[in-house]
Amino acid sequence: MQPMRIDFVSDVVCPWCVIGLKSLERALAKAADVVTADIHFQPFELNPDMPREGQNVAAHIAAKYGADPERSKGTRDLIRNSAADLGFAMNTNADSRIWNTFDCHRLLHWAGGEGRQAELKLALFTAHFSEGRDMGDPEVLVAAAIAAGLDGEAARAILASDAFIADVRRDERFWREQGINAVPAIVINGKYLISGGQPPEAFEKAIRSIAAEG
Repeated sequence: MQPMRIDFVSDVVCPWCVIGLKSLERALAKAADVVTADIHFQPFELNPDMPREGQNVAAHIAAKYGADPERSKGTRDLIRNSAADLGFAMNTNADSRIWNTFDCHRLLHWAGGEGRQAELKLALFTAHFSEGRDMGDPEVLVAAAIAAGLDGEAARAILASDAFIADVRRDERFWREQGINAVPAIVINGKYLISGGQPPEAFEKAIRSIAAEG
């Protein structure tokens, strides 16, 4: 049985990051006979300059990528179906919003030290993509922390302070320096990079191959 460190570099408002995570989890379950994985969630901001009040997602995609409404709907449908196949409800539409996620990453950094990072990641994904919550509202983030089994008052205090700002900035800078400029980026044992929301079979094949190399 090979221990495997996995650094999952992602953003809370990245739909392909949800698909990548759920797909990776399925692959790890299938490869449980050869590896024991330790997943660390690393920060990446798709839109670091996004204002706290967010932006309509269709307008954002049109401005950033030049996608017209029909193309955007097609992409949303693809993402929704891919996520559903992996057991995750993606309920976004043309009226959904995209948010500044820096505070989410601060809470995720804290949750790593509390041993609840995976739980918080899922709670934040659910709040944004499944429930359409206002991710610029600190109380939404506190509710996600509570849902993840963390102390709500501690989460509220972190959000009201400068806690973990320097840590998140440091980690973001580190991964950029490693050449990560798109997410999800899955780094295995600090050596192997798998990019994008790959299907479980692709993740499992890579995991088994890396494990075989020892």
